[in-house]
Amino acid sequence: MKKLSFVFAAILLITVSCAKKDTAEQLYGTTWELEYISGPKIAFDALFHMKKPLLMFDKETMKVMGNNGCNGYTAEFTLDKENAISFGEAGPTTMMYCGQGEQEFLKTIKKINKYSIDIEGKLNLLMDDVTMMRFKKVTTEE
Repeated sequence: MKKLSFVFAAILLITVSCAKKDTAEQLYGTTWELEYISGPKIAFDALFHMKKPLLMFDKETMKVMGNNGCNGYTAEFTLDKENAISFGEAGPTTMMYCGQGEQEFLKTIKKINKYSIDIEGKLNLLMDDVTMMRFKKVTTEE
């Protein structure tokens, strides 16, 4: 019985440690679409009435690209141990004005310091332990 418990514990430990390592890999090869943002008092659909922000993470260049709900978005990002993430300053963009959503997106993403991918496969960008932005997968590259 003790051997069976030991084997079960070992398998569980290996599974959990492998899942943690694979979390960063799940960022890549996917287009992520924003479905929730914390903070603004304006309804989500009113903030992003033209299009919803999209992110794509490039492992080789360590840049994130997409749009911020209005204009193109590109920034460097860094990953660290224990699901720490940070985003650099957004690169040059077009200057189209689409309302308040773009500014909310840019302000919020600068506060992010952690990420998680939940059981439903959604990307949660966190400030400490609080979900500030949540993205769903919209496409996956093969």
